[in-house]
Amino acid sequence: MIPLRDENPTKRFPFVTVSLIAANVLAFFYELSLADQALFELIDTWAFNPARFVADPTSPAVLVTFVTAMFLHAGWLHLGGNMLYLWIFGNNIEDRYGPLRFVAFYLGTGIAATLAHVAIEGAADVPLLGASGAIAGVLGAYLLLFPKTKVVVAIPIFFIIELAKVPAAFVIGFWFLMQVVQGVGSISPEATAGGVAWWAHIGGFVAGAGITAPVWIAAQRRRRKKRKQQFTTYR
Repeated sequence: MIPLRDENPTKRFPFVTVSLIAANVLAFFYELSLADQALFELIDTWAFNPARFVADPTSPAVLVTFVTAMFLHAGWLHLGGNMLYLWIFGNNIEDRYGPLRFVAFYLGTGIAATLAHVAIEGAADVPLLGASGAIAGVLGAYLLLFPKTKVVVAIPIFFIIELAKVPAAFVIGFWFLMQVVQGVGSISPEATAGGVAWWAHIGGFVAGAGITAPVWIAAQRRRRKKRKQQFTTYR
């Protein structure tokens, strides 16, 4: 099930979302321009390394990689999938939060995702990179704020692709369930190091939902107050 677009118009142009996508794409093309050794050095310097963080958690050189790692990707599919989800769901979260708060939200959930990865997976000497954790935070926020919004998805059935409109709660809920299943599998004794950082996805999602919960609660209170006013008679 691949989301293609949502039916959730925004009130303003999503400058931050577009800028984040552009920054990720430009960074990836820069990666492609490098020779193997130079690319290795780039990832070694700017991707997040859990072992280095645990060894020296106050090192500025390590702390900066919490952010820089979010703009590096391991391949076309990694980049394309992340940017597709960011484009579909990020613009509405930016619209709700506003540009500056959305930047803080995006970076904050990305950092929370990285910390969740370290907490579960430990101090592995394996670089962590990608925007997935921050985008998972966007999905957590979207699930709370726009659960009933219709999302157009492509469903591959053998050699046929069917298009369908399903609620965002189903699309995002299914995505999160897959992360949990894979995440639990990743901590089994038989699991190998490296691969997808499932717990970063889970941590980012939970952080995004947690940060957005007060906004959702306030919106629910406003709706209840508005309904109460509509059905109240004054004399």
